[in-house]
Amino acid sequence: MPLRVTNIRLPVEQPEESLPGVIARQLGVLPADLGSWRILRKSLDARSRDDLEFVYSTEIELPGGIPAPARFATGVQVEPFDPPAFLDPDPGQQPLPERPVVVGSGPAGLLAAWYLALRGYRPLVLERGDAVKERVPAIRQFDSGGGFDSENNYLFGEGGAGAFSDGKLTCRMTGADVDWVLRQFVLCGGKPQIVYEHRPHLGSNRLPLLVRNLRRQIEAHGGEYRFRCRVDDLDVQEGQVRGLRTNQGYLPAQAVVLAIGHSARDTYERLLARGLPLQAKPFQMGLRIEQPQENVNRHKYGRRQYLELLGAADYTLVARGQPDLFTFCMCAGGWIIPSVSEEGKFCTNGMSNSRHDTPFANSGLVVTLDATRLLGPHPLAGVQLQRQYEAKAFELAGRNYHCPVQRAQDFVNGKAPRRGERIVSSYQRGNTPLDLAQVLPDEVTAAMRAGLPQMDRKWRGDFLKEAVLVGPEMRGSSPVRIDRDSETRQCPGFEGLYPVGEGAGYAGGIVSAAVDGLRSAKALVARYAPSGR
Repeated sequence: MPLRVTNIRLPVEQPEESLPGVIARQLGVLPADLGSWRILRKSLDARSRDDLEFVYSTEIELPGGIPAPARFATGVQVEPFDPPAFLDPDPGQQPLPERPVVVGSGPAGLLAAWYLALRGYRPLVLERGDAVKERVPAIRQFDSGGGFDSENNYLFGEGGAGAFSDGKLTCRMTGADVDWVLRQFVLCGGKPQIVYEHRPHLGSNRLPLLVRNLRRQIEAHGGEYRFRCRVDDLDVQEGQVRGLRTNQGYLPAQAVVLAIGHSARDTYERLLARGLPLQAKPFQMGLRIEQPQENVNRHKYGRRQYLELLGAADYTLVARGQPDLFTFCMCAGGWIIPSVSEEGKFCTNGMSNSRHDTPFANSGLVVTLDATRLLGPHPLAGVQLQRQYEAKAFELAGRNYHCPVQRAQDFVNGKAPRRGERIVSSYQRGNTPLDLAQVLPDEVTAAMRAGLPQMDRKWRGDFLKEAVLVGPEMRGSSPVRIDRDSETRQCPGFEGLYPVGEGAGYAGGIVSAAVDGLRSAKALVARYAPSGR
């Protein structure tokens, strides 16, 4: 039986090619006695900035059997390992007159469509924006000062928000479904290490290629895409989905994977009007902090050579309070981008390429907020709050999609920017110095002013040094959840409708959204026989 060997440590200066010899030595066996092996997990132990180590979990075969534990190096753990199996359900018996429709081509919709295509269901994928080939130049044009397209932007278009979201694949989930998703990313252009790295990262420059490759695979297996096709309503009869009304006409459909993403606010409104059970849920709101990447490297690395070996450093911080303030989506060597899905609104996000090669570091800096406490118990209270503060940010920054910006120390001290002050930021379209408290609810401002000094003390005064804040930042999670049955994964009262991913309120990142889409696609396969059409 295979063995799992954990807590294998390797100084970051030591090449990974030496790992088999290190494993053998720490198990007390000869390298020749070590059979086949693979890395299950790799993480960085950075508790000592002057003595960084990679920590590995590995699967190995020992033809000679398990050696005596007394021979193991201190801290090494060995146990039998039975890898979790990826379960493929048998096709169901319920007839499916039309092929399944996947609404949205973000991570959840993309992996759902890919699994359905592999199983012979020939899915039809509807995407309200353009293909990624046309999406990239449109985004570049907007960054250079061009007009805003409400259907083709950083959030809408092939790949969804995930295609321009830095490409982080960090996920708290484990198991066969997670492994399957990561392997699909590797097959379509991701580097092989993403299957075992603790904080895998694709990079915003690689994501468009991966998204396009997955589409080509789906099409090669009988799937079809329709771009600039926005779903405007559901046709529901006697509790069963019968079709979709789109801006390109009516489509009959009895099985629909609804992967609309967390920013399809107009779709939320139409679904609510149709009677779908939508609930407001807590979501993250705050700002982004931007610092010189050199400052982050200097704080995290005790030796110059670590930068050459590991690249730009990242961080994760939490300040305890009521509520907690925490960082997320840290983009080392990245830049600030607009996360805008509606005209006349402004919101920020961050991204970085695979090389992490800009002089800027940025991170989300947010609290978890329950909008119903501020606006009352409406299913779209969070959407309403987002719109309210995004509209203020757009208006105060000059109605031109400039980014509101303020020096971090000034924000903490309640000091408004000086008239005519110039602040450097990576945001490409231009920025406008503002008192950022104007684009946040009072309780969020208070939590940030209490939490930022805590974070700065943890870094001995280096965290806020030369730091600026931009914002608002509020697209880290969906403010809405669409109810679904935990077993069938269908929306109650809407047979054949499978809400998935971040837009349905069941995921919080690329991998978790992709896994959620995959699992609903499995449930669809287990229920329905493939369409004959």
